[in-house]
Amino acid sequence: MSNGHSLDKQFRYLISCFRPRIKTYIQVEPVLDYLTFLPADVKERIHRTADTEGNLSAVELLLSTLEKEDWPLGWTQELVEALQRAGNPLAARYVNPELTDLPSPSFEHAHDECLQLLNLLQPTEPPSAHSEIENVQENVPEVEESLLSVSDHPSPEKEGGDTENNSSFADSSITSESDTSLAEGSVSCLDESLGHNSNMGSDSGTMGSDSDEENVVGRASPEPELQLRPYQMEVAQPALEGKNIIICLPTGSGKTRVAVYIAKDHLDKKKKASEPGKVIVLVNKVPLVEQLFRKEFNPFLRKWYRVIRLSGDTQLKISFPEVVASCDVIISTAQILENSLLNSESGEDAGVQLSDFSLIIIDECHHTNKEAVYNNIMRRYLKQKLKNYTLKKECRPVVPLPQILGLTASPGVGGATKQAKADEHILKICANLDAFTIKTVKENLEQLKNQIKEPYKKVVIADDTREDPFKAKLLEIMTKIQTYCQLSPMSDFGTQPYEQWAIQMEKKAAREGNRKDRVCTEHLRKYNEALQINDTIRMIDAYNHLETFYNDEKEKRFAILQDDSDNSDDDDCDGDEDKNDLKKSVKLDGTDRFLIDLFFEVGVKAHHLIGAGHSSEFKPMTQNEQREVISKFRTGKINLLIATTVAEEGLDIKECNIVIRYGLVTNEIAMVQARGRARADESTYVLVAPSGSGVIERETVNDFREKMMYKAIHHVQNMKPDEYAHKILELQMQSIMEKKMKIKRSIAKHYRAQPSLITLLCKNCSVSACTGEDIHVIENMHHVNMTPKFKELYIVRENKALQEKFADYQTNGEIICKCGQAWGTMMVHKGLDLPCLKIRNFVVVFQDNSKKQYKKWVELPITFPKLDYSQYCLFSDED
Repeated sequence: MSNGHSLDKQFRYLISCFRPRIKTYIQVEPVLDYLTFLPADVKERIHRTADTEGNLSAVELLLSTLEKEDWPLGWTQELVEALQRAGNPLAARYVNPELTDLPSPSFEHAHDECLQLLNLLQPTEPPSAHSEIENVQENVPEVEESLLSVSDHPSPEKEGGDTENNSSFADSSITSESDTSLAEGSVSCLDESLGHNSNMGSDSGTMGSDSDEENVVGRASPEPELQLRPYQMEVAQPALEGKNIIICLPTGSGKTRVAVYIAKDHLDKKKKASEPGKVIVLVNKVPLVEQLFRKEFNPFLRKWYRVIRLSGDTQLKISFPEVVASCDVIISTAQILENSLLNSESGEDAGVQLSDFSLIIIDECHHTNKEAVYNNIMRRYLKQKLKNYTLKKECRPVVPLPQILGLTASPGVGGATKQAKADEHILKICANLDAFTIKTVKENLEQLKNQIKEPYKKVVIADDTREDPFKAKLLEIMTKIQTYCQLSPMSDFGTQPYEQWAIQMEKKAAREGNRKDRVCTEHLRKYNEALQINDTIRMIDAYNHLETFYNDEKEKRFAILQDDSDNSDDDDCDGDEDKNDLKKSVKLDGTDRFLIDLFFEVGVKAHHLIGAGHSSEFKPMTQNEQREVISKFRTGKINLLIATTVAEEGLDIKECNIVIRYGLVTNEIAMVQARGRARADESTYVLVAPSGSGVIERETVNDFREKMMYKAIHHVQNMKPDEYAHKILELQMQSIMEKKMKIKRSIAKHYRAQPSLITLLCKNCSVSACTGEDIHVIENMHHVNMTPKFKELYIVRENKALQEKFADYQTNGEIICKCGQAWGTMMVHKGLDLPCLKIRNFVVVFQDNSKKQYKKWVELPITFPKLDYSQYCLFSDED
């Protein structure tokens, strides 16, 4: 322990001596990936400082934090190793308390001269000589390596006396902050341009490789050079001329880099013409906001324009309209813009108008369809475009509309089975985005093919012929339940179609008030899930899944104080006997533990990646947790990522050698996205599925649809201009009219269906819980019932997992019906405990006795009154 304290003191002394020089040698963000002893909030603060104030300030914050706090034993060695692994060997030598041969003054002088020489070369060379500069820059690591190797041996000065030499070095190295900043700016600017110019084929900011370590200095510079490859320039050309277009480029080919180039060109031209210019980049996932800001738009544009990012996670102290007014480039989730447009229309606040922007960039624009938020935004655009036609005819001033740029790797075919329908789908996407054309690479196709390595595709049939008593027991139980409730599905046990059947039957039984069938189908669904888990992972995992379900059922029974006779319907499916039989059939021979150890020995470091949405089984991952896992995957600390579909689209995940889709097939868009993850040289895309599951057949259909998609794009691109324009206008009018009719029908439903005309029944026992009159709404979101009568119908049960998942607002527990069915949660609102209902737990009965189930309150065509807080307080029996 005393040795550890001694090293701590030496480290702090070294920092005080060599701080200015150490700061110039550290690129902070890749280093953070290797510092396991640093808390996540500290890392986040340093990341934020790097984004907003630059690398130098972030390094200063890191060093200050390390100096001031007490850290676990061995942290200094971990720091040294982190610096070395992140490509900062010089910094590692300065802070290593156990190293005696610090770099000599002669080495430092030679090193500084080398970097200054390269820095001088960069701005003076004409553009035509750029390739020669790149050749010189590529030799920087070699020059640095040779200098380091020389300094590893005792220098003549050191042989003459280490003490004197170290003293003179310390004195000479302590320079002013301004000098240090200048030196850092020069070096990082040079290296940044190298990192970006030499790799222009990736969607991420570190082109060519997403690894932070491989591009250590590639993101610290405030002024990286922005250039496009010929194939990128080809697809960008119409947008550079001011036209609305969709750019369709494969994953990893640099769509985002093209968008950055177009944004800068657009703003430059606006500035030159003394016209207002403002760009908004819309994304459909929160993590993409941070990713596009840090990796793409901010590094390339911050020298000339103010770039800001906004999402639901951002803690803003000013309103969205004020942000828009004060910034040049806004990277935002589409919902934030939609909300502000709605606020403007309702008069709730100033909001924003589409005319406030001169360019809108829509990432993953294939989502611009139906009722998606992208399409809601674009419908406003189309309505104003049509109004402008009328204004022009009347010789009145038109409302300016922004240029539109859509980005996608795969627009899909919308489930089409015939080529004509595929063509229409592509035309609809073009119409929704008011696109002049959809651009793909033609002239520079060979260059694109060289840039994007198509993975080898392989299909593996995973038929398990081993003896499986657990599976046999599950099939026996499921057959027994089906016989008992006289249900006979057409699908096989353990398949996705069977699961869909069970869900539909459960809903049907709830609507009809058939408690016996509802309970049976719920159990069948759980057993089916266990079958799938058993086929995919291990017997014990499938058993644990069922045990969780059994325990939950038991807790419900303990929570209710009723006669056994009241639960007679459940007794046939309670599963206690079945559970014991299953437990006996589980094999626990230690093989699984052996395989895990074997994986560890051969260097497999695995982690999971899941989304931020609600899950009944697992705690969702926060955005920071997702980002940390992806960062570790990029840097190699994790080399096996087990992910849900959250990893398919958009997220900045390193090129993979192997992408395995385990029994998962959705549509052709997801297939293209997933395949695009296998971007490393000689990579493989593997589909693993059991025979008879239908997965292989669906993948074949997706292959067929992908070919249809490219044919459809070709057909649309080759339409006569007049024919294309006519068809686009027709589809736009159709979209607007369909939306109008939908709104009319919705309004009619709202007027027709008053809250008093509906009743909520428990979906399990069909007891009448309340009428619509008893329900009030908080913050347009939480539906509560605070009537004294309702209190008598439910029991409150503690739910720790729920409290963990919904930490953003307080929950006191779960409310359940006396039959054991969950109804919702207790929530705290302004100091009051209120039962908050989940509509999916009820069957809605309308005045005409028709019954229906809903997943979300927003689907129910009823307008509920807002909670009157003061009135509730007056009539509440709380103190």
